[in-house]
Amino acid sequence: MDFAPSPRAQQLATELSAFMADHVYPAEAVYEQQLADSGDPHGHPPVLEELKATARARGLWNLFLPHATQWTDGLSNLDYAPLAELTGRSVIGPEVLNCSAPDTGNMELLTMFGTPEQQQEWLAPLLEGTIRSAFLMTEPAVASSDATNVQCRIERDGDEYVINGHKWWISGAADSRCRIGIVMGKTDPSAATHLQQSMVLVPLDAPGVEIVRDLLVFGYNDREGHCEVTLTDVRVPVSNLLGEEGAGFAMAQARLGPGRIHHCMRSIGAAERALELMCRRARERVAFGGPLADQGVVQEAIANSRIEIDQARLLTLHAAWLMDTVGNKAARSAIAAIKVAVPTMAARVIDRAIQVHGGGGLAQDFPLARAYAHQRVLRLADGPDEVHRRTVARLELAKYR
Repeated sequence: MDFAPSPRAQQLATELSAFMADHVYPAEAVYEQQLADSGDPHGHPPVLEELKATARARGLWNLFLPHATQWTDGLSNLDYAPLAELTGRSVIGPEVLNCSAPDTGNMELLTMFGTPEQQQEWLAPLLEGTIRSAFLMTEPAVASSDATNVQCRIERDGDEYVINGHKWWISGAADSRCRIGIVMGKTDPSAATHLQQSMVLVPLDAPGVEIVRDLLVFGYNDREGHCEVTLTDVRVPVSNLLGEEGAGFAMAQARLGPGRIHHCMRSIGAAERALELMCRRARERVAFGGPLADQGVVQEAIANSRIEIDQARLLTLHAAWLMDTVGNKAARSAIAAIKVAVPTMAARVIDRAIQVHGGGGLAQDFPLARAYAHQRVLRLADGPDEVHRRTVARLELAKYR
């Protein structure tokens, strides 16, 4: 196994590290202030567009793509890992580079399964970063950790599909720039279990699409929004079908594999930044006659964090290497394993950093509280821990048939 990044990836990592330090971290406070001044929790702070223009000019754009485009030659999963880790250190990092979910997964779906017309209408502006998108799969009425439970109906009526369904936790839907949603629903309930589902492209301004409410996450109203959405007799042309009828479940799995490892890569970056903040705080704060860094319990927290981050990084790099060498399907167990291990690790490290910061760690003056909430969310997003443990166990047990 060789986890060494290519020369191109090393160069990008150097450039991205400097970009984050010189532009992104200093802009975080500006971003928060502009968002607050707008009076809209889902507004679009102007500083984001300024950062996006700078990133694009430097070639730090659409780095998640594994295939060549006009912006990048394409990067392997292994090469993208350290870059995603760097963006994960900041809440605005991924979007600034046009590498944020759910757009990345949707762009990959459109790349793999979209028609030339669909790619021209929706993929091109997503790659340009001029619009955002949403992925509508999860439903409040069923356990959506099992995608075959999806009840949303997609029924053909002549040259149109009629869509009726109730979705929630639809990330990105509150963003005013969110123009398109990929909706997963059932086209043929009588087909074999994994052939009942299909995906269709639905403009969010289509008649019958209603954003019912924006769901808070541990009290946070995330800027992109995580919405409850209803679709009532929504009509779209049959040409809006993504891929083939009955291929929705397989396409969802193709989308979620890279998405899961990208989450883990970014989580490692979040943990690294928390450890950095913890160490700086421990050096600067004095209690009981000396710096916190002299306290054995603080040293233990720092040591355990360093060990756990490095373990998680190696596990993630191994999964990326497997995806590149033997394919996503063969890497299923490794992907499932990191989806359990990495967000849990990151939340643990961030929790220690909060503790060392004392009351400040709970406040908006530091990025720790929001980061902790986000990592807890990732134990449910893209499948709960229990589903991934089930995958690992089944694949392990299959060796002993």
